[in-house]
Amino acid sequence: MKYEMTIGIECHVQLKTKTKLFSAVDNDARDAEPNACVSPGDYAIPGTLPVLDQEAVRLAVRAGFALKSKISLYSTFDRKHYFYPDLPGGYQRTQFFKPIIGEGKVVLPNGHEIRIEHAHIEEDAGKLTHYGNYSLVDLNRAGTPLIEIVSMPDIHSAEDARLYTEELWRLMTYSDASFGNLYHGNMRFDVNISVAPEGSKTLGIRTEIKNLNSFRSVERAAAYEYERHVKTIEEGGTIKRETRGWSDATGKTTAQRSKETAQDYLQFPDPDTPPIKLTQKYVDDIKATMPIMPCEYREIFSKLKVPANTVEIILDHQTLAGKLHAASKQTTPELTQKLANLFVSVLLSEENAGLDLTIASPERLVELVAMNDSGELSSTATKQVLLELFDSKNADKPARVIASEMNLIQQNDTDALEKIIDEVIAMPEAGNAVADIKNGEMKAIGFVIGLIMRHSKGSANPAKAREILLKKLK
Repeated sequence: MKYEMTIGIECHVQLKTKTKLFSAVDNDARDAEPNACVSPGDYAIPGTLPVLDQEAVRLAVRAGFALKSKISLYSTFDRKHYFYPDLPGGYQRTQFFKPIIGEGKVVLPNGHEIRIEHAHIEEDAGKLTHYGNYSLVDLNRAGTPLIEIVSMPDIHSAEDARLYTEELWRLMTYSDASFGNLYHGNMRFDVNISVAPEGSKTLGIRTEIKNLNSFRSVERAAAYEYERHVKTIEEGGTIKRETRGWSDATGKTTAQRSKETAQDYLQFPDPDTPPIKLTQKYVDDIKATMPIMPCEYREIFSKLKVPANTVEIILDHQTLAGKLHAASKQTTPELTQKLANLFVSVLLSEENAGLDLTIASPERLVELVAMNDSGELSSTATKQVLLELFDSKNADKPARVIASEMNLIQQNDTDALEKIIDEVIAMPEAGNAVADIKNGEMKAIGFVIGLIMRHSKGSANPAKAREILLKKLK
């Protein structure tokens, strides 16, 4: 029997505000001592009241537009009651009944469309660190502003689960809603998965894999859980509705707690937090500032015939995608393709990691590929100049100036090349090779071209020199 997996993903995205969602405390506590970035409200001291960070609302609206969602002009906050040992109030402020972000969609690079059910603003919990038979609580993260993006169960492969989380990362960073640093937990994924016989109209019992923080982990965990479900079903067992944890080290999920009912929490309107009321103008003004998004870049670069796999690599770097787009307006599709290939093969290569990709302007990049196309720069020289363009010491230098200073511009002048070639042909050391070429032994031409390059101190265009040499020796 064949089986089909069905996946829905909840993604928690930390918004890049300066302060927490309901208190004027630093939102970036990565290097702070435990419990150093905490307000009386974070400790739930009686009498404290929340004050909403308006920037969190603005960033949530931007995230909503990135998700192609409808923005609600009226949204409210609720209390999600659950035992949170790292939230002293005993509840989490969230948006359950009326979230700010409505239905939307995410289109994957392979064309598959994943519907977004909704996304809502909520505060994060703190952090527990476990030491044997006791745990310590750090409330620095408590109150951090998040949006939780809830997908519909439209994902049916582990690969699409990875592609979906990758695309969410692009959308959240392109829209400037989040720093998107997975290492620091700016985005965390909860993967809900069920398995049923292919063609079944009823979904299987689902399990939830919590707090995945890498795209690879999402794919591996989904693939493992699918195999576990299938094996359990075929052996006559029963899938338990439960929350499971994932270990990258073992490549396995393990049970954490059972989920006996569909609803784990009690939700009540929060009496301390007023509703969010937005004007249409406020929303429209934010929409007008949205940048070009990944799906739009794909369409633009596809028309220019930039290879799809090259585009996907570049899209992971918004700055480069913008430079390539700007450059494409100033040059031909062929040179745009060449520039895209240089981005991937040189700028984004492992040995050049850490380059400041904001430095070189599109105009200087267009000049560089034009010089390569005209034969003024060899492929090797083009790569050398490209790296120099992204060096801060050359921030204002045109590509031609850099190439000239590095003595990399190739000699293309026919008269000058003919003079150099005549001098080389007359050299005693070239005699045998020249005679071989005249007799049709073309293997010798490499030796003579080498002499020409040496005699010209590397300035001769090898292709042009070869053309002239062959004409002279016919």
